Amino acid sequence: MSAIHIPILRLGQPYRSLDTQKHTLPDGTTLEVSVANSGLIRRDLQNLPRSAAALRAVPAETLAACMEKAADLYLNGNLPWGDDPARLQSPADYAAALSQLTGLPHSLGRGNMAKVHAAMSNIRAVLAGLTRGLPPALFDSGVVEQDGLAVNFFPQTNSLGVLLPSNSPGVNSLWLPALAMKIPVVLKPGREDPLTPFRLIQAMIAAGFPREAFGFYPTTHDGGDTVLFGTGRAIAFGNDTTLKKYAPYRHIQVHGSGRSKILIGDDYADDWAAHLDPIVHAISANGGRSCINCSSVLIGRNRDALADALARRLAVIEPLPRDHPDAILSGFANPAMAKGINERIDELLQTPGAVDLTAKYRTGPRLAEVHGQTFLRPTLVACGDLNHPLANTEFMFPFASILQVPQAKMLDVIGETLVVSAFTKDRAWSAELMTSTNIERLNLGPYTTMRVQWEQPHEGNLFEFLYRRRALQGDLVAV
Repeated sequence: MSAIHIPILRLGQPYRSLDTQKHTLPDGTTLEVSVANSGLIRRDLQNLPRSAAALRAVPAETLAACMEKAADLYLNGNLPWGDDPARLQSPADYAAALSQLTGLPHSLGRGNMAKVHAAMSNIRAVLAGLTRGLPPALFDSGVVEQDGLAVNFFPQTNSLGVLLPSNSPGVNSLWLPALAMKIPVVLKPGREDPLTPFRLIQAMIAAGFPREAFGFYPTTHDGGDTVLFGTGRAIAFGNDTTLKKYAPYRHIQVHGSGRSKILIGDDYADDWAAHLDPIVHAISANGGRSCINCSSVLIGRNRDALADALARRLAVIEPLPRDHPDAILSGFANPAMAKGINERIDELLQTPGAVDLTAKYRTGPRLAEVHGQTFLRPTLVACGDLNHPLANTEFMFPFASILQVPQAKMLDVIGETLVVSAFTKDRAWSAELMTSTNIERLNLGPYTTMRVQWEQPHEGNLFEFLYRRRALQGDLVAV
């Protein structure tokens, strides 16, 4: 069987490079992915004004309808695998290939497909949340009435560059609204997951988006920098070490470790047993690969009892074959990464003040090489305080620390946190939580950190990142 080739999309135009990355699909077919060099990307970025013009020519209402149609095509359609129009990829083909390349079990692949589909099919609610209820027509005229005054919203860029990861297909839902806001995208896919952004692009083109609105550039680190620094606004996903160099640049929004947490208030501390399910879900959902997975649990008292119960629940989660319907854990596409994480945890456990509570309940070692893959079994570590190196970190598998911290001190020690689920009904403490500058997204009540509402973005606001507001006066103003 001939190889499947995924081309570079040079603002919609397929291009075959002499430099390719090769992968093997479940049926043994070779998947070739063309790799762009930074010079090619730099040349293409000069044509972005035409891409923006192509999107501006389409009414915002039409783009929203196209996104809703694309949602169904992405989830259920047969779409081009690559540059051969006669070769189509079914949803089952996609899920199986995604599993092969990333290590995600089929069940999590389908679950992530459902998340992306939900973001696309609810695009009107997403836009309403991002714009705080402004009408989509603002993307056509640039003018909207607020409190009886005309206000102009204008794009700060003609493109959005995105450096994508390979850990979870669901992160692709974060750049999708840009297209409905008439901003072209320039994507660098993760090495292990070129499939998701390519499938999404094919679905959107088939649904009616202008193909010029999409740049798709599998590339090197140097090419990734070209994408980030060659677009007016950019988003970079990755680990904290990689993203550190981008932090000083205001036009780049970095999405690194979430260090999301569950804080159990004093009013819930004696009733912890009734709320084990959302805590286990927060730690283990999506194979522990999301930035909104819980990586630390803080409680003011009863830590040891809660910790033991959590360790028992997490320890029974076992590696299963990719196609098993109950699979929760993801294998590592790069076994060396799993071994490195395992060694690092064992090394840090030698530092006084931390104990692996799941070790005594697991059926085998943390590192497991089974079913043709390399896994890390769930791990819960009890830490004496948040200064321990394992107390406020996260890894690409179900890993969490648990600490006993007085409620009054929790906000002083948590540090920057993407999501906090605070199990409390205490009004005074809730007010403190709502004024904390360390929390990006706050759930009040016994909710998993994985809880998502499409009308409320969990990290940053893409509309405010891409558009700017200014007052507008003059005889020609019309709303």
